[in-house]
Amino acid sequence: MACCASVSRAPFSAAPLPDPAPEPPVHDDVRLPGGEFRMGDAFGEGYPADGEQPVHTVRVRPFAVDATAVTVAMFGLFVAATGYATVAERTGHSAVFRLAVAAGRTDVVGADPVAPWWLDVRGADWRHPYGPLSTAEQDHPVVHVAWDDAVAYCAWAGRRLPTEAEWEYAARGGLEGRRFAWGDELTPGGRWVCNIWQGVFPHTNTGDDGWLGTAPVRTYPPNGHGLHEVAGNVWEWCADWFAPDYYARSPAADPEGPGSGERRVVRGGSYLCHHSYCHRYRVAARSASTPASSSGNCGFRTVARDSAA
Repeated sequence: MACCASVSRAPFSAAPLPDPAPEPPVHDDVRLPGGEFRMGDAFGEGYPADGEQPVHTVRVRPFAVDATAVTVAMFGLFVAATGYATVAERTGHSAVFRLAVAAGRTDVVGADPVAPWWLDVRGADWRHPYGPLSTAEQDHPVVHVAWDDAVAYCAWAGRRLPTEAEWEYAARGGLEGRRFAWGDELTPGGRWVCNIWQGVFPHTNTGDDGWLGTAPVRTYPPNGHGLHEVAGNVWEWCADWFAPDYYARSPAADPEGPGSGERRVVRGGSYLCHHSYCHRYRVAARSASTPASSSGNCGFRTVARDSAA
């Protein structure tokens, strides 16, 4: 009789190795030669507090910029690789336009006192752009990203945010002194070429351009440089601090904005822009937000880090 019980053992197998951290996505860069252009509002249509004048000559060095805004899929790789939590995720809430909210009543925790169409929604973040009952689509631009979040993504991906001058140079697409990135008419040939509000803001959006919220990147034709959605869809963070008087003192070569400030520049307008309220889908238009602010209509595009700036 055996002196001990026989124990059946499964063949030895090593514990599975963890999946490697995702690599940064390949950015579809548009390489621009740089040069001089006239920066600012040539039509006198800007809001005085935004400081879109005087029109001034700026020279930028060559750089490479994303053809599109950073998408949900791209940002997801960053989060998967680093475990990063955005400002909206850490605070637990973010701003959503009232007609787009996908959340229970108890998750709507407040409204902006100046712009009451913006609601503070618990659980709104880059994964849930309209609230906890929504799911972000992978080919849409990422939103609910603060400036701080965009910079964190850039540090991981080996990129940087564009300067405001680089952004406008790229967005103009080689057109000098035009109102929009494609010319002077909002709907050339009767076609919508950007994702903005149609109807009566903020009550009725007819969706004539096909979208009530964000549209997938590359939905609209590129500008003359090959960049998509530089007007409407989502605001895009720039590297610069904002000052309304900066254009009057900006250096002519590669301006980088004021040395300090309270708000960072955002450019391009969003799907909520309308001429009656926010005519900032014009290519010269500028606005600003605090670096820790996030909303359902603000994202970013990046520039290759080895581009001069």
